[in-house]
Amino acid sequence: MIRNRSTPEKKKGVGPPVRQNQKTVSGWDIPKLIASIGVSLAAGFIGSFFTIESIATWYLTLKKPFFNPPNWVFGPVWTILYILMGWALYCVWTHPVSSTRAGKTAHASAYYWFAIQLVLNALWSILFFGWKNPLLGLATILLLWFSIGMTVSAFFRVKKTAAFLLLPYWAWVSFATLLNLSIVLLN
Repeated sequence: MIRNRSTPEKKKGVGPPVRQNQKTVSGWDIPKLIASIGVSLAAGFIGSFFTIESIATWYLTLKKPFFNPPNWVFGPVWTILYILMGWALYCVWTHPVSSTRAGKTAHASAYYWFAIQLVLNALWSILFFGWKNPLLGLATILLLWFSIGMTVSAFFRVKKTAAFLLLPYWAWVSFATLLNLSIVLLN
């Protein structure tokens, strides 16, 4: 049921308090949810431009470690991870900003680190697949791994749920870092 709320509503569960003139479905701010997930999926979409062509050509020629998953696994896994990233961003975006300096700083830090890791995420695809440079990809994914950790930490200070939603992403990038390192060493 879609409705407008004129006063904040405190509600138990996953939805944030609803503010004046926000379109909601059961307490969820749908435009913000769509924007949050959309921004994350956009990073994946940008990276896919550089990935798709190289998967069937250059990437096939590389020596890969025994633990390299089949290529079809990456698309669904990354899609799920981008959705979780967007949901985490939504949790931070809709969490009320404290009027204290520390509260405002926590939100600003969360947005800053989220943006940094999102740019590095897309950049990795450009460098590894687009430029066909696993070594530059490795340097970038190490920075990405660090920035995800900073994002998790910053999100935790704003809303713990948001930080927990990023843990599968951090785990997958940890695995991808090991995979990238192995490709560098084997080639």
